[in-house]
Amino acid sequence: MTKRIKGSCTTILVGKKASIDGSTIIARNEDGAEALNPEKFIYVKPADQPRHYQAVLSSFHLDLPDDPMGYTSTPDAVDGHGIWAAAGINSDNVAMTATETITTNSRILGVDPMAEDGLGEEDITAITLPYIHSAREGVARLGKLLETYGTYETNGICFSDQDECWYFESIAGHHWAAIRIPDDAYVIAPNRFNIDHFDFDSDDTMSAPDLQTIIEKYHLNPDQNGYNLRHIFGSSTVKDTRYNNPRAWYGQKYFNPEIEQDPIDQDLPFICHTDKKISIEDVKFVLSSHYENTPYDVYGTTNTEGEKKLFRPIGINRNQELHILQIRNDVPKAIAGIHWLAFGPNTFNAVVPFYANVTDTPEQYKNTGAHYDQRSQYWLSYLLATFGDYDFHLFEDFENIFEQNTVGACRHLQLETDAAYQNEADIPAYLTKVNAQLADINFNNSNKLLGQMIELAAPRMQLQFTLHD
Repeated sequence: MTKRIKGSCTTILVGKKASIDGSTIIARNEDGAEALNPEKFIYVKPADQPRHYQAVLSSFHLDLPDDPMGYTSTPDAVDGHGIWAAAGINSDNVAMTATETITTNSRILGVDPMAEDGLGEEDITAITLPYIHSAREGVARLGKLLETYGTYETNGICFSDQDECWYFESIAGHHWAAIRIPDDAYVIAPNRFNIDHFDFDSDDTMSAPDLQTIIEKYHLNPDQNGYNLRHIFGSSTVKDTRYNNPRAWYGQKYFNPEIEQDPIDQDLPFICHTDKKISIEDVKFVLSSHYENTPYDVYGTTNTEGEKKLFRPIGINRNQELHILQIRNDVPKAIAGIHWLAFGPNTFNAVVPFYANVTDTPEQYKNTGAHYDQRSQYWLSYLLATFGDYDFHLFEDFENIFEQNTVGACRHLQLETDAAYQNEADIPAYLTKVNAQLADINFNNSNKLLGQMIELAAPRMQLQFTLHD
């Protein structure tokens, strides 16, 4: 079967001292190769986790441990290509997102070719997340799997727990490197090899045991001093200057407007610091961006058509779902994990704070079909985006009000739940009911927005003839 790759995601990581409330945050747009790739939101119970895993897109298979944890997941809604679990939070409040497709080069591929029968994005979350009890443990488990079985693609993966955020990159067929993001830092990672400066002797880095050795043995390092893994294993192509680098540039421009940088720069920094405390809303804005207030805005009114098409935006019609995985430090463990989720193109949706410690997920989110269904949040979100794109400026204010009101109402319910959950005998069952209410808020507001769009657009239809009689 032909390999299927979702190759255009954007990732953000935020350390606990860089976030507004002391949470760790890992987030990613899951972007498809095509505009429509239906997704769903489910909770995988331990009994439903397979004990033997068989990939669909390769011959990779694996016997799994007999003690999996439950976890939230955002897999493909249509069968036939594998699970593609994408992201989730397990019952020990460890979060994982996989994967950010990244670049490589012919030098390392000559040393360590891709493993056609290895594991890939379709497999990674499902064979890792249910078995790890910390972010660091996630790095170690996935690293060992890659060394043992290899991979047919290069990817970036994130792990987090209450204390740490880790960014992991696979390197060619069987190698990898990972780095702990400093608590006071953030990262914007597009579809390129992202890790730059790397200290093999640090407690905050991990890698394949022979990674440093092969760099030296095969003369892979182009720099005179140190180890810049992006220089060693990355691409630095013209495509990167149009497709990847501008996304990192815009995210860094948003968080650090005082720093002047070039959107095509191949050496934009990986680990960044800002004086601004980063909120969920900030992360959502960046991951929805079409380069607002720059000459490259896709919906701009004063720029040229050439400028609009020069760089690939972050918010795009191929956004399938956005997850922001938040592990909170100011609440008890039972309510610490929040799986924020939005479906469809991010310029036209709202992100909802679903509790991770549950037994099931809301009907509108788990019952996504292969074709349009007005009862599905995925399809409703795509309808809003498709409609909204035809006259962005007509609908822009209404969409912004919808998003603010929806997230505000969800936050209010979340605050009430945080204060009341301890009075419940069965906390996961209670949080499951709350998640259904959160889903209803977004679903009902989305339908209200759709009605507003129709009322605005109908008088502008060309199919009209005014007759005064």
